[in-house]
Amino acid sequence: MQLEIVTPDKKIFQGEVSEATFPGASGSFQVLNNHAAIVSTLAKGTVSFTTKEGKQSIVVDGGVVEVKDNKIVLLAEKVLD
Repeated sequence: MQLEIVTPDKKIFQGEVSEATFPGASGSFQVLNNHAAIVSTLAKGTVSFTTKEGKQSIVVDGGVVEVKDNKIVLLAEKVLD
């Protein structure tokens, strides 16, 4: 799957992932290959994803994620340190 993480300032990540977990507004959820199309708001929390290099994570201060045709686009309000 292709994952793209973008903030108003810059692109944080773009690449191939095997899975991704998001802090949904109604609870955490995971996206795997061939996931059904979905659009969800995100709460403040940790977004984790697995690349060929291993597991990675970032903390976002809310946002929106769209999953469609094995492409995930995360529009984050802000990435926290």
